[in-house]
Amino acid sequence: MDGASWQLDEGDEVVPGRIALQRLGGGELYETYLAWDSRLFAVIVVKILRPDVLGEDWARRRLEFEAELIERLGHPVIVRGFGAVLDGPRPHLVLEHLDGPTLRSLINRQREGPLDEVLPLALHMCSALHYLAAEEVVHLDVKPLNIIMGPQPRLIDLSLARTVAQASGMTGPVGTTAYMAPEQCRPGQAGQVGPATDMWGLGVSLYEAVSGHRPFRDPASAEQVAAGTASDEDRYPQLVDEPTPLPRHLPSPLPELLAACLTRDPGGRPPAAELAVGLEPLVARLPRPVQTRKRLLFR
Repeated sequence: MDGASWQLDEGDEVVPGRIALQRLGGGELYETYLAWDSRLFAVIVVKILRPDVLGEDWARRRLEFEAELIERLGHPVIVRGFGAVLDGPRPHLVLEHLDGPTLRSLINRQREGPLDEVLPLALHMCSALHYLAAEEVVHLDVKPLNIIMGPQPRLIDLSLARTVAQASGMTGPVGTTAYMAPEQCRPGQAGQVGPATDMWGLGVSLYEAVSGHRPFRDPASAEQVAAGTASDEDRYPQLVDEPTPLPRHLPSPLPELLAACLTRDPGGRPPAAELAVGLEPLVARLPRPVQTRKRLLFR
């Protein structure tokens, strides 16, 4: 649920030298704006703490942790940062502006995404998750809305990220319900939260991208949960449901690879590098554009 808004209009100053251009959205903790940075002389994204959480120590700590994490991480497929303002009236992160569509928008537009777009993107995401695991970081919110497509794909939004040590100590659910692994739904009861948790989120995202639907029924709404009318099984269908069938036309071993990502036991899911190895032959068989003098052909 979104909190209070800064209600910045085009031309309003975020801080000196940084001008708001357009509101992009946000969540419970942050509000994001497209902005112009006069020092960088470039369009950037600012991720500002919402005004109603400015006085909360936990919110400040989350901002500081995310700023430190983005500064420490350096990977071609993970969103880049250009600093942070941790004090003052509008504490915020400064992030690169990515012009490509999200995987969410592709699914909304085409339902079943073309394999020649989805499979190479999946390899890029495997690369990012392999790196995060090596850095002992868990993203905890891998989903189509946080995957940017295009020539330079990115995994974005580290708002919920934890170190592996922090994640293993989680006591309550964290994430976007429809993409949460069983151990995210019931930390400590359904397995330990860790890098395998992100493989579940990637598996659900890819499943949706190649089929047009998620593998499990929609979870109960926030209103139903707040009213106490939703059972635990309705809130987290992934704890009890089996994945719905994938389209029969999908090439082997793609269905088997996605099914492995959705193993309820986190120890049974493939690491990112293993999934990439399984996907590479499928990517190699995709039609490749060949530039000729007159026109673009496919072989």
